[in-house]
Amino acid sequence: MYANGDIFVGEVIGTALLILFGAGVCAAVTLHRSKAKAAGWVAIAFGWGLGVLAGAYTAAPLSGGHLNPAVTLGSAVAGGTPWSKVPLYIAAQLVGALLGAVLAWALYYAQFAANREAETAQPTLGIFATAPEVRHPAANLVTEIIATVALVLPLLFFGKNEGIGIGQVPGADAGVYGSGINVLLVALLVVGIGLSLGGPTGYAINPARDLGPRIAHALLPIPNKGTSDWSYAWIPVAGPLIGAVLSGLVFTAVF
Repeated sequence: MYANGDIFVGEVIGTALLILFGAGVCAAVTLHRSKAKAAGWVAIAFGWGLGVLAGAYTAAPLSGGHLNPAVTLGSAVAGGTPWSKVPLYIAAQLVGALLGAVLAWALYYAQFAANREAETAQPTLGIFATAPEVRHPAANLVTEIIATVALVLPLLFFGKNEGIGIGQVPGADAGVYGSGINVLLVALLVVGIGLSLGGPTGYAINPARDLGPRIAHALLPIPNKGTSDWSYAWIPVAGPLIGAVLSGLVFTAVF
């Protein structure tokens, strides 16, 4: 079992890398004076997927590389991650997400300044957190639940696949992803979710991914940053957590 200190360090570093890549690609395609300006949704989907790849491979030796409270919760429900470790994982993921958002802001600091000076300033919340294209709380919540099930349930099953996994419940000593190839598969899964399921809400599928950067957006001195939209913030937290529980229950029912 992973030591508490290793879990905290691994999840902070891994989640920070995830958010650095993810918020970074959103900044790259959004902000003025960025070489990737207007690169589009495909670039965003691959940026987030590669962020999962970098973060999970980095954190895996220390913590198993969850990087996501929904993954941690789904693994706990499925009988993998001990419930006593869940608060530690989630706390570390929130710290890492906040840190990653600050690093992305620092990296694009000059572009944020240029955005203030541009004739048409670009909104900045979407760089850090999600927002629905059509604001309908019930529909938005269902979207996040379904998209999270599409992430967590396959991830749990990956660990039972003899061809790519280790034949045990994800979240045990060998890590939530099972074998090394599983990390790559999960990264590609995140790309697929972004391309196929991300259009309605921006596919948070990770409470820390949305909440940590949203807090950073509220606190950082970002020019013309606008609202942090706290009235919506509960959906990308509640939806993934519900989806995680459903995924764990389905996995447990099958195995």
